[in-house]
Amino acid sequence: MTSRAGATRSGASSDDPVVGARGRFGAWLARPLASFHLVVTIAVLLTVLGLVMVLSSSSVGAVAAAGSAYGLFTSQLIFAALGMVIFYIALQIPVRLMRRFAFPAFAFSVVLLVLVLIPGIGTLSQGTRGWFVIAGISLQPAEIAKITLAVWGAHLLASRRGENSTLREMLVPLVPAALLVTGLIVLQPDLGTTVSIVIIVLALLWFAGLPLKVFLGIVGTAGTLAVILALTAGYRSQRVRAFFNPGDDPQGAGYQARQAKFSLADGGLWGRGLGQSRAKWSYLPNAHNDFIFAIIGEELGFLGGVAVIGLFGLFAYVGLRIAMRSADPFLRLFTATATTWIIGQAFINIGYVVGLLPVTGLQLPLVSAGGTSTATTLLMFGLIANAARHEPEAIAALHAGQDGRFARLLRLRKPEAYRPGRRPARTAAARQPRARVAVPERAAPAASGGRGSRTRQPQAPNERQRGAAQDRRASAGRAQPTDGTGRARRAQPAREPARGRQQTNRTTRGSNGRSGERGNRR
Repeated sequence: MTSRAGATRSGASSDDPVVGARGRFGAWLARPLASFHLVVTIAVLLTVLGLVMVLSSSSVGAVAAAGSAYGLFTSQLIFAALGMVIFYIALQIPVRLMRRFAFPAFAFSVVLLVLVLIPGIGTLSQGTRGWFVIAGISLQPAEIAKITLAVWGAHLLASRRGENSTLREMLVPLVPAALLVTGLIVLQPDLGTTVSIVIIVLALLWFAGLPLKVFLGIVGTAGTLAVILALTAGYRSQRVRAFFNPGDDPQGAGYQARQAKFSLADGGLWGRGLGQSRAKWSYLPNAHNDFIFAIIGEELGFLGGVAVIGLFGLFAYVGLRIAMRSADPFLRLFTATATTWIIGQAFINIGYVVGLLPVTGLQLPLVSAGGTSTATTLLMFGLIANAARHEPEAIAALHAGQDGRFARLLRLRKPEAYRPGRRPARTAAARQPRARVAVPERAAPAASGGRGSRTRQPQAPNERQRGAAQDRRASAGRAQPTDGTGRARRAQPAREPARGRQQTNRTTRGSNGRSGERGNRR
């Protein structure tokens, strides 16, 4: 009776569509290239969503400024296409090449940060001198600095972590270099990018295994500096005051955050419909950039906002999954840091749109308008997808010919398996125990001619060995005892490699020949 009830329960659970779907998804997730396919899918979905929402939120302002609703959308489309090319290139970069050029790329980004501060070279826009304008195309070097810092920091910490590095070796030169980059970005000034740099550095140190007390001290110091920066500049202090007292200046400093909440409330559960936003008619400043999530909530409703948050949540899971499954310490550290940076930036953007955080000016990755930000974020997604192809199971599947149509269509190169580098040279005392254990195990099978045999030897000693044995006996001034087993005793010096453990066996044989040979056979 019990078995029938159990069978009924198991059959009902197997017929449950929710349980069946969960099992199928788990089986698909267990495939070797599941992480790679998820990263590519999330990147494409967020990019397409960003293009659609940029067109919808910027069309009114573009018509007023240039007479065409597609002006800003065209620029975003060009950078998205360029970002996809960069994404493809990032998939092809070998890991060793990435690590080799990590520091030169970081140094180049620092030079760009210095050049952008020079009047006449850098362009001043919206109160920030942080862009190069070349042939009508703007380039923000701070976005490049974020990627190069993450790659170089992961390479540096991964190289030193295997040497049992001290606290000083973990912090220097990473923290001074990060402070240099942060100072150059503060001079622009750009608080949002400064927050991103802090997130990257903290993620690097956390995943590298920095002691908790030191990590909390660095977090406290960074928080104190953030408060000081937020209160020193006029516009930043106004944002902080508007966050804590939103009703004091509803038409001034608190206007943008207030209008974003009205836009979200106007969307309801299902939204007003794609393209039907009313806030984009000059009621919400920067609707296509910093506050694009408010337009998503208004046009696509609560369900659309939850879908966007779900995509970023799925990316957080996949990114940390890739980091845990990677065998290369550099890929583990870099993937975890890049995932934390993208998710942290998305959390801050959505947080200040819904009113949980002060306005900082960070963009929603791959969704907000911004050419350099979109291209560099797609580069980061490409590097994470590259790390997904370097999982041990993925490497084995790709080399076995299970790459699939997508990889064959793109002609993606097969990744190389991770090979640990050479360890630092050890002392002779550290090498000696390993040599003692290895040699008797190799010599043991040849030392016994058969079970219980005492006289059969693996091979006769050569002339040099016999001569050396005679010299030792002559210098000792005494004859070799035979006690009836002379032939076996004469052959013993030939297979005695003058090591500590076999020297002990020879001493044991002097008192008990049978136990000594059994020890050699073992």
